[in-house]
Amino acid sequence: MRLLVLSRNASLYSTSRLVLAARSRGHEVTVADPLHFQVVISRGRPAMFLGDRLLPAVDMVLPRIGASITNYGLAVVRQFDLMGIPVLNNAIAIARSRDKLRAMQLLTKKDIDVPKTVCARTPDSVDAALDFIGGTPAIVKLHQGTQGIGTMIADTPQAVTSLLETLWAMGQDIILQEYIAESKGRDYRAIVVGGRVIAAMRRQAKKGEFRSNLHRGGLGVRVDLPKEYRQAAIAAAKVMGLEVAGVDMLQGRDGPKILEINSSPGLEGIERTSGIDVAGAIIGHAEKFLARRKKRRPSRDPVVEAEQRNTRVRPTELARAGSTGRRARSGG
Repeated sequence: MRLLVLSRNASLYSTSRLVLAARSRGHEVTVADPLHFQVVISRGRPAMFLGDRLLPAVDMVLPRIGASITNYGLAVVRQFDLMGIPVLNNAIAIARSRDKLRAMQLLTKKDIDVPKTVCARTPDSVDAALDFIGGTPAIVKLHQGTQGIGTMIADTPQAVTSLLETLWAMGQDIILQEYIAESKGRDYRAIVVGGRVIAAMRRQAKKGEFRSNLHRGGLGVRVDLPKEYRQAAIAAAKVMGLEVAGVDMLQGRDGPKILEINSSPGLEGIERTSGIDVAGAIIGHAEKFLARRKKRRPSRDPVVEAEQRNTRVRPTELARAGSTGRRARSGG
């Protein structure tokens, strides 16, 4: 398998582990920064340049798209989708999970429990929103963000209003969520790969911090998830359409509540905490995913394959080639 890993930094733990796992199984691996790609739009012939070269042929793409490059990263992933190259995860699934409000809407439509959530946009709506979620303390979140960034707690109605007005003035869209006191600063992270929970841990926030993310200083402990939590994590990943997902859950009075779904979960914390080879499981699933795709669809266009092996082709030359092809088809 010729695997392309999309990552800003090949030395990051998660990226390097995926590369090592793939190469240990005999696969050819390339790591490329999504920002170095040029998306080529051409009727009937989508293509991709990496720098000034047409991208060599690849069999599978594994995106690790950070929140800071979501828009362009999604454009790159979407182009691979259009080119018929299998992607683990695809652009639609990543976009769903990256938008916190959209994710909550999709989850509740499938009757999956989440913290009470309100999307508000004007100061006169704050009181009603707080009444619905049970008052303060309340959690304030930006629509997009990972690793606890963009997640805040407000202890009084006045603090909520002040925080929201500041964020709105900065052009930010926000959501308000109930504070789950019974979670006591703990949450659960489950890694779902191919519809199975392969590793899980409980995270405890450090003293004085309400966010349990390991990047915020939280402590991770290996845990065997109860069946109810495993089912919730698997269902949440399925609703998003994610083949690989990190699902964060809180312990509510009535069972698990889905807190967040990450399409590019970090591997360092979960592997070191659980002792499980998560990277190997992801590569193993990529192999099965690719095999299923090959059975479902015809082989790649040999013309595209030939073009991708032609290494010093400029975007302008590709445009001229496309124009020539159209004239030939029209008899001009």
